[in-house]
Amino acid sequence: MTGNDFMSWVLRSPFHSMLSNGMMIITVTGCKTGKTYTTPVGYYQEDGYLWILTSRDRTWWRNLLGGAQVKLLLKRKPVNGFAETELDGKAVESRMFEYIRYVPQAAKPLGIRMGNKIPNAEDVARIAKDRLFVKIKLSN
Repeated sequence: MTGNDFMSWVLRSPFHSMLSNGMMIITVTGCKTGKTYTTPVGYYQEDGYLWILTSRDRTWWRNLLGGAQVKLLLKRKPVNGFAETELDGKAVESRMFEYIRYVPQAAKPLGIRMGNKIPNAEDVARIAKDRLFVKIKLSN
């Protein structure tokens, strides 16, 4: 069982609320193959959107270029949404500051130093080059 398999099991289980706050399962449809791909992801909510930070090295998000419908398992409830990618470097950098404000415990694992609860701008710029955000508007 992989880490993603285990986390997916947790997110579907009654233990979800105890072990995985800020996590959900996203299912995307392949643009070329039509196959579905399901993966657990971290998220935060702001201004009516769910925001996911992911690495550019991952591949699942590429099926969302230009926007696409997605299925989510959010707090053990199935919901639908429309997802768009945010790839622009400056926009990702700006969003990263918001992300750290909402998820401050993510700074250290990402390698972002904090000073007076403010992320180090050089660290954010460095990390943002290898990341992107997925923005999801829920439909139901």
